Amino acid sequence: MTDIQAYTVVEKLDRLTEVRDYPAHTLISCEVEDTLYNAGNRGFGALVRYISGSNQASQQIAMTSPVLQAPQHSGSHVISFVLPNGMDPGDAPVPSDARVSVVAVAPRRVVARRFNGTWREGHVVENAVALRQSLEKAGLDALGDVFYGRYDPPWKPGFARRNEALIEVARP
Repeated sequence: MTDIQAYTVVEKLDRLTEVRDYPAHTLISCEVEDTLYNAGNRGFGALVRYISGSNQASQQIAMTSPVLQAPQHSGSHVISFVLPNGMDPGDAPVPSDARVSVVAVAPRRVVARRFNGTWREGHVVENAVALRQSLEKAGLDALGDVFYGRYDPPWKPGFARRNEALIEVARP
């Protein structure tokens, strides 16, 4: 079973939405130009090769979830894997693929809205809108744009897949 990135639930805003604190963590990331629907698949290959040992140390690294996807204003998307808990950026092997980078993320507060289903753009965007509405209702200030987390492999039935729309917020 794949480890899930650690977080602490601070508050539940409603049945599907919660405020979380994430500790500092390390990502490996790859930017790709494609649609919301296709970008995850395009970036996934380079990242899975990295954790499978295609890095300068030939080191294999355990897969964790979620796989993160952050749409960029330029029409591209940054796809990221969260490295295992406790793996600092200095511990991460240097990528062999120039498209892959190691990224340190400071502790942060995030609001997450959970939703099930397949990765259909309308469904994903609908949940991003609902997330922003929950933020507004709670009086929370967003610190960036909505990004997404996918927890399950593509062969898992759509109704059982865990997805999330996420956004970083200011701490009180």
